[in-house]
Amino acid sequence: MATLLLALAVGSTGLYAGFLLVFLTGIMPALGRLTDAAFVTAMRRVNEAVPRAVFLTVFAASAVLPVAAYLVPVEGRTGAQRWLVLAGFVCAVLNHLVTVVGNVPLNNALAAAEGPGEDPSATRAAFEARWNGYHRLRTALILASFGLLTAAAVG
Repeated sequence: MATLLLALAVGSTGLYAGFLLVFLTGIMPALGRLTDAAFVTAMRRVNEAVPRAVFLTVFAASAVLPVAAYLVPVEGRTGAQRWLVLAGFVCAVLNHLVTVVGNVPLNNALAAAEGPGEDPSATRAAFEARWNGYHRLRTALILASFGLLTAAAVG
């Protein structure tokens, strides 16, 4: 059971890390080339489309499965492997904290700013750089989580 939980933890953090990495390296640079109005509209549509069942399942699993893998005792697991799993869990939780405290409030503010008289330049200025900063941090954290969990699984 513990081996399965660790494999699922590696898989879920890998899926989530891949998603965030594609956003960091492909989607956000592409959106960054848009006009202010097009950028604001595109980010709103992305923020509406992403939080669906598949994404939310992977998002939750990337924090729940590492802690489950840590808590289930494994005969023969070294102390180093246990520390790697714990560190992977901590990085995943920090990723979620950055998402919930940083990115989600910015997404909500972006949605709330929509309406007549909105200045897309001001809306973008209040959103883009801060959102990208939080996104870089959360991507680094989940990549670290994936690496640590992978090291624990193969070690």
